[in-house]
Amino acid sequence: MSNPAHRIATLAVLASLTLGGCAVGTSDEPGVTTSGVTSASREVAEGSGVWDESEVHDIAVDVDQDAFAAMVDTYQQTEEKEWLEATVTIDGEEFEGAGIRLKGNSSLRGVSDDSDPTDLPWLIRLDTFVDDQSLDGWSELVVRSSSSETALNEAVALDLLAEAGLASEHAVASSFSVNGADARLRLVVQNLDEDWEAENFSTEGLLYKAEAGGDWSYRGDNPDAYTDVFDQETGDDDLTPLMDFLDFLNNSSDEDFAAELPERLDVQAFARYLAFEELVDNFDDIDGPGNNAFLRWDAESGGFTVVAWDHNLAFGGGGRGGFGGFGGGGDFPEGERPEGERPEGVPTDVPEGERPEGAPTDFPEAERPDVGEGGPGGGGRGGDLGGRSNVLVERFTAVEEWADLVEEQKAVLAADLYDSGYAGEVLDRWVAVLTEQAGDLVDADTVQTEADAIRDKLTA
Repeated sequence: MSNPAHRIATLAVLASLTLGGCAVGTSDEPGVTTSGVTSASREVAEGSGVWDESEVHDIAVDVDQDAFAAMVDTYQQTEEKEWLEATVTIDGEEFEGAGIRLKGNSSLRGVSDDSDPTDLPWLIRLDTFVDDQSLDGWSELVVRSSSSETALNEAVALDLLAEAGLASEHAVASSFSVNGADARLRLVVQNLDEDWEAENFSTEGLLYKAEAGGDWSYRGDNPDAYTDVFDQETGDDDLTPLMDFLDFLNNSSDEDFAAELPERLDVQAFARYLAFEELVDNFDDIDGPGNNAFLRWDAESGGFTVVAWDHNLAFGGGGRGGFGGFGGGGDFPEGERPEGERPEGVPTDVPEGERPEGAPTDFPEAERPDVGEGGPGGGGRGGDLGGRSNVLVERFTAVEEWADLVEEQKAVLAADLYDSGYAGEVLDRWVAVLTEQAGDLVDADTVQTEADAIRDKLTA
């Protein structure tokens, strides 16, 4: 649904801002610059085939129920996510020997043998048990959890992320079912694997995922120390670039950090990323409760790029003014919530915009409790409820020129994506797809209500 001509215009504006940012680099703080390594990103075409956003796709999974129950038991005891062999049918094309496994962290709390698999978040791999099996060249799909019945918020956010010139994922609406159960409306997105990386970047590199239970602290040069902290998603196993970067983030002096970060990180893209996440009101990002971000290391430049992931809380939660359940409105076990949703222990009955009783109120603006470099904290940027400290975000925004750059990027993106009416057009297209093709999955009034809540955010 994205518009290539509009994206080119967006990138032209951002490029002019980049040039202006380079001039800022000669200002007050010695050694501060906004130029340096850049991301070797590709222009990504609109999705087609299984990633055609103009259609509601049909996905049916058949899996042995006893095997599912055994897998859930294993997860409850060890938190290991085992692969199950399944038959997956996508838009009428059947794939035997496909694999499915649970996908997520907080979304799986409370999962039990009685959970309806149609409501759970899944990673589907068509080539798990049959080599080279794919559909339209793609083998991995993620069935997302959602904070709303329509998942319009994440769908719109991902389209806007691409328009902002940042790496995004194709996303489609689907009629999803497991073992013949009533279908649910579920958003399905690309997994960030080697195929996704090749589509989005023109150079060789390594992709690392920040794990939900991890942090960005430096734990030494032993790769084993980063188990369950970062997971390498692409390339031959090598955590050396990541460990070197974390060492720099946590242990460099302020002067060295300001002078050398642009040679280690695409600071323009990172400022744009931070600006975008604030613009779409997604607190569950790099310093949110889910620790949601990827780091891509470019083998040619030696620099990193932060890659966005998980936008099911964009636009304030998706259109219902708060935290919701799985896409499709399906029932789920007590205590379970979608990936990246309300952090554990946060009350569910707090009016929007208010703090829960007993929450601290005396922190200075944008300040968090001191919990050590890189570790979890008490708030995201600006004190977001349930966020955590992130050493990269904190040190980056502590440099005045880079903090100003984030605000400049936010203003440009707001004008280009919101004020231009483009975001509203994207929302309208998604609404049309759901109202015209998914009437058996979600009520038209629900679609309109959730769309209106997002539209209010676009015009606020």
